Amino acid sequence: MAQVFDRSSNALARASLVLTGLIVIALGVGLNELQRSPWVTRQGQRPDQPVPFSHKHHVEGLGLQCQYCHTSVEKSSYAGIPPTKTCINCHAQIWTNAELLQPVRHSWATGESINWIRIHDLPDYVYFNHQIHVNKGIGCASCHGRVDEMPLMYQQNSLQMEWCLNCHRNPSVNLRPTSEIYNMAWNGPSTGKPVWCAETAENGSANGGYVDGMRAPTAQAVSCTTTDPTGNNPNVAMLQQFTVGPASMSQAHSGTMGSPNATEGENQTVSDPPPASMPLPVSYHKFTSQAELGTYLTAQYHLRNANELSSCEVCHR
Repeated sequence: MAQVFDRSSNALARASLVLTGLIVIALGVGLNELQRSPWVTRQGQRPDQPVPFSHKHHVEGLGLQCQYCHTSVEKSSYAGIPPTKTCINCHAQIWTNAELLQPVRHSWATGESINWIRIHDLPDYVYFNHQIHVNKGIGCASCHGRVDEMPLMYQQNSLQMEWCLNCHRNPSVNLRPTSEIYNMAWNGPSTGKPVWCAETAENGSANGGYVDGMRAPTAQAVSCTTTDPTGNNPNVAMLQQFTVGPASMSQAHSGTMGSPNATEGENQTVSDPPPASMPLPVSYHKFTSQAELGTYLTAQYHLRNANELSSCEVCHR
């Protein structure tokens, strides 16, 4: 019986299998790149808004705080889109006839909302809470970028799950003092620009962040500054001997920090603690890197560990 397939058919079959495999791999890589591309994530895109609002002009130029427009960012899961009344507070007095602001005047006159196009729009199955992030040391710029430098608002990061998980696995790289949450130019501590932080009580005294045995709110439990708190002041340096901890105070009373009877001024000894009316100075920790500061703030803010922060139930409700 005559041979149906030529001897070269074996080589052709092997080549077709290899080619099919390469096509499947290329298709997978292509689809993966597509779902990460700005065409899907809308990263970097600047949609046409009813009013070309410039964050650069209002934030960097005029110095408006984020909370003036986004009033619920510290107490709600949503940052909030400002109502027309917020715009009219200023534009009833300035630029009252500007053509660009016609949609604002129309909205104010008719009561119809301005149809803003949402830039940072997460899927409906994702639960994101602004309040917990802001009050646990995540700055606006960490997610939204340098908004104060954006003439037209755009989405700087992909906002995909991988991007969120990278932060949840190691949040310390993005943590900052709560006093710097709205500071868009914050770069973290460095050798040339260190940061000093300390736990403070609600009344400002050194009490490890506790008030009557209860921990103060996050925003008040930690105080940080970029200025040397001692200020090279010898009086402040001396008072630092009496800071934080019963051990230091017991040393003061036992006279181990100076002669118990050596007076300085009237009825005051070097080893005596400051009077009750004088608040105890705070013992500051100096940080010269973001890694050190982030580790410190992770503990002070009582963040959950990486496994807990990366669990599905954190974002999927």
